[in-house]
Amino acid sequence: QVQLMESGGGSEQVGRSLRLSCVASGFTDGDYYMAWFRQAPGKEREGVACIARDDTTKYADPVKGRFTIFQDSAERTLYLQMDSLKLEDTGMYYCAAQRRSLYTSAWHCSRSSSDYTFWGQGTQVTVSA
Repeated sequence: QVQLMESGGGSEQVGRSLRLSCVASGFTDGDYYMAWFRQAPGKEREGVACIARDDTTKYADPVKGRFTIFQDSAERTLYLQMDSLKLEDTGMYYCAAQRRSLYTSAWHCSRSSSDYTFWGQGTQVTVSA
């Protein structure tokens, strides 16, 4: 059974940095693509960034140039480095994973929540002025 456990959230000031981690367990192999999502109060969950099996990445426009998604496949850990934090980055951050099918390219990942089966419990990020 795949389990995802996020950590690294907390409170930080505008302009500072945070790094989120997501440790995955239960993978039978490394053939997954993964993503970070966030949800602010009263708003829909949005895909922040995703990373493919071959480390291809995609980012939402609001975080381009500020956030970096990367993975350590050997450690089964996904990261989100968040720099130059803004007030609007506040929210619950979730890690998600989806097994790649035979028909899915190694460079494929998705920022759509409906494409993911496995989810972590979330870690709260609060940015203040």
